[in-house]
Amino acid sequence: VTERTREIGIRMAIGARRIHIMLQFLVEAMLLSAMGGLAGIVLGILISKLISALAEWPTLVSPVAVAGGFIFSAAVGVFFGYYPARKASLLHPIDALRYE
Repeated sequence: VTERTREIGIRMAIGARRIHIMLQFLVEAMLLSAMGGLAGIVLGILISKLISALAEWPTLVSPVAVAGGFIFSAAVGVFFGYYPARKASLLHPIDALRYE
């Protein structure tokens, strides 16, 4: 939020409402956490298959565990994205534009 204060001020000055600013930050947080969750799923499956092939151990990738991990990742993104989104939406446009 701090690095983008001027951008937020410009958006608010041209008519963006608080909900628009908040939604922008929440969507960004959700996308980042979803991409991280997908990367974790892919890496987890690849490492599991690699261990299975090299050590000749049987491995099982549970779809329930994969879905649970992805949902947890998305929840963390929303939880930790809410505070910066709220903070950004409560900025006053004049103060945000004045920020350097």
